[in-house]
Amino acid sequence: MFRAGFKVFDIHGHLPYDYPFAHERHEKIVRYGLERSERMRLTWDFRISEPDPEAANRPLIDRWKDELDRYGIGGLNFLTGWTNDDLAEQIAKAPDRFTGFASHSIERPDAAEELKRAVDELGLKGYKLFGPLTQIPFDDKSLTPVWTFAAERKLPVLIHFGLLGHAGGIVRHLNINPLSIFNVARQYPDIPFIIPHFGCGYFQELLHLCWSCPNVYVDTSGSNQWIRWMPYELTLETLFRKTYELIGPERIIFGTDSLGFPRGYNYRYLQEQTRVARDLRFSDAEMELIFGNNARKLLNLEPSVPLAELKSEPKSEPVSEQKETARL
Repeated sequence: MFRAGFKVFDIHGHLPYDYPFAHERHEKIVRYGLERSERMRLTWDFRISEPDPEAANRPLIDRWKDELDRYGIGGLNFLTGWTNDDLAEQIAKAPDRFTGFASHSIERPDAAEELKRAVDELGLKGYKLFGPLTQIPFDDKSLTPVWTFAAERKLPVLIHFGLLGHAGGIVRHLNINPLSIFNVARQYPDIPFIIPHFGCGYFQELLHLCWSCPNVYVDTSGSNQWIRWMPYELTLETLFRKTYELIGPERIIFGTDSLGFPRGYNYRYLQEQTRVARDLRFSDAEMELIFGNNARKLLNLEPSVPLAELKSEPKSEPVSEQKETARL
């Protein structure tokens, strides 16, 4: 799907974490969610059992490393874990393949201090938040220390907006709309804000936010099945094309939302997104930005360079020849 030597980097994966709806929903809502989840599983052919019975006994991060190797993925960024410490401990076992974001509540009194600890002591590279789980406005004065620190470090902040959870999840909330970060994004232009799933039901609002704020990036992750429940026709091709037309390839970041086993890595999502980008005639260089190097730039990682470009780099002259040329 890509030029030889280029490696995909995925901005959006999950280690196990305390999913917010585990103990909050009515039995009928839970049953409804399970029914629709099963329909989605059949649609995408997700695994429900381990192909290798012994796999479940292997260390979790080893299993993820095997998944990346199986599909030729260069790296994966995990947004969640049981705790920031747990996530950092897991990715430290394979730092050349995995990175991670802090994901503690921004409403904690010590949120800024914990973010600083996660970055400086644990080596995490960003901050993950859920808009519909944050009960105060993002421009509330109590959150100023968090935004100030993120701006000083140019720390990527990925915030989920829009529909949250499986069927039966949140559809109405103070912070469900991407425009709820508008005031903060304008005030702190050094913070790269990443909005996943093309806004997850709020695509127009996300485009407006991107138009106004050059520090807003779009994450392509997930099945993006929400497009089927919009009152007007949308396709994955439309999402890519309109986003590209507005902000170009430099602010689009590939992700899958891969989140556990036995499902494993959501390779189908990569295939679908790559097909759409190819159909839209994105150049190889643009593909490599979107499917890896934009994320690497935000995370201060070295870019993945195709073999064709490596071979075309001019060879430096020997020092003696350089000196001779200078005299001439």
